[in-house]
Amino acid sequence: QVQLVESGGGLVQPGGSLRLSCAASGFTFSSYGMSWYRQAPGRERELVAVITRTGGSTNYANSMKGRFTISRDNAKNTVYLQMNSLKPEDTAVYYCNADGGRWPWGQGTQVTVSS
Repeated sequence: QVQLVESGGGLVQPGGSLRLSCAASGFTFSSYGMSWYRQAPGRERELVAVITRTGGSTNYANSMKGRFTISRDNAKNTVYLQMNSLKPEDTAVYYCNADGGRWPWGQGTQVTVSS
């Protein structure tokens, strides 16, 4: 049974940082590219960042470039999202999944950026 468990969210002031983690189980983690997505209230889920199976290549949505960094540890079946210079518009529930949203979604982790 596939499980994706996101953690690390919270309340942070504008300009602050957070590091999200996503622990994956139930599939061969190293065989899949992984992505982070987010969904703000009243908006559709959007792609934030992607990373290839080995971690050798990454890509980001334009508004996250230079602020967010995706990484993975295949030995720990975990993908990370380091978020710096956070803005109020980054407030959303953040989710991880294999590329294309292949697996059932986890519960996500809430990120709130507010002063």
